[in-house]
Amino acid sequence: MTEQSTKQQRISTAIIIDDGRVLMIRRREREGKLLWAFPGGGIEAGETPEQAAVRETEEEVGLEVKADRALGERVHPNTGRHMTYVACELISGDAVVGDEEEIAEVAWLTLAEIPDYVPYGLFGPVQEHLDEVLAKTS
Repeated sequence: MTEQSTKQQRISTAIIIDDGRVLMIRRREREGKLLWAFPGGGIEAGETPEQAAVRETEEEVGLEVKADRALGERVHPNTGRHMTYVACELISGDAVVGDEEEIAEVAWLTLAEIPDYVPYGLFGPVQEHLDEVLAKTS
């Protein structure tokens, strides 16, 4: 595999809302400006973005989730990675640092707290989803 194709691995992230808050993780290593992110990781061969979001959520933070729908895709402006954002429903579990090599911390954030963790803003369709869902709970 070439270095170029390795860098282009597609990433899927899970947007998980529970009790008026969205789950974010703090990575141990900064990737560009990115430090706080949604749980997620590489899409493996034969996986859909939805399947990857569910699997990565369990591996990274120990939660069982069900994928509802993809919110959108883009090339992340800070990392250059192809991203798919998947709205997920929490089924069971408590968020923990499941992958200690990659993750330093987990946090459930209110809509108002997100800019403190992600000062450069969220991807438009993700922000719209959070605005819609979290506005109902605040």
